[in-house]
Amino acid sequence: MERIGLIAGNGKFPFLVLDAARAQGYEVIVAAIKEETFPEIEAQGATVHWLSLGELSKLVETFQREGVRRAVMAGQVTHKQIFSSIRPDWRLAKLLLSLTTRNTDSLLGAVAKVLADEGITLENSTWLLEPLLAKPGVLTKREPTEQERKNIDYGRAVARDLAQHDIGQTVVIAELACVAVEAMEGTDATIERAGQIMRSMRGDATTLSRALTVVKIAKPNQDMRFDVPVVGLKTIEVMHAAGATCLALDAGKCLLLDGDKIMDAANAVEIAIAAE
Repeated sequence: MERIGLIAGNGKFPFLVLDAARAQGYEVIVAAIKEETFPEIEAQGATVHWLSLGELSKLVETFQREGVRRAVMAGQVTHKQIFSSIRPDWRLAKLLLSLTTRNTDSLLGAVAKVLADEGITLENSTWLLEPLLAKPGVLTKREPTEQERKNIDYGRAVARDLAQHDIGQTVVIAELACVAVEAMEGTDATIERAGQIMRSMRGDATTLSRALTVVKIAKPNQDMRFDVPVVGLKTIEVMHAAGATCLALDAGKCLLLDGDKIMDAANAVEIAIAAE
């Protein structure tokens, strides 16, 4: 039985990878991040090693000791967490000093190179979860309206320009106006902020509809090993609370963590979801 490593961030994503890996006959060694991973990972029956986000050397040593030669990174590590009060070890400190830009791609790409140099290959995050990738087309009962499609086209253009700089993967649009752009805070917080902005408008906001369209894309050269776009039931809940009526995704590059339950939840509140 081959051993593979799972670098687990927060959310359901690591649990799905763990289940899929074991179903396909792999023994999984979990490197759980103290600041992020849900403690329930301990109850899943896998070998779990807890380490701090700053302990890159310990990550390498743990995988080498356990005979891991392939690993998967799954689950969010909030961007602001990386630059908080976490104390990096010598290997991570050296890596941070070598970066010309401190965005997700450059940081995680450098971590992947460190692992590769030590004989550990980082596989695509979606390697074991291909069936959960968004398929092309309208995924819900309701199709996007004409205005929502205009918002999607405009939102994709804006998001792709921003994604080239690794600023974020999500924009929120209302009648061809960009209401919010994702940065370090993450998708759900961006949608919440857009809802707050719309609620702060006085009167009936007759010049701008309060119905929001959320556009979440992959980067132009998305590295599927890390920072893969993901959507879950919470995203639909946050959208509904914020007054968002449509969600656009990149087909084949966005994971639907809760599968068909996402479409059921969206249909219940008449949110349209489309992927292309």
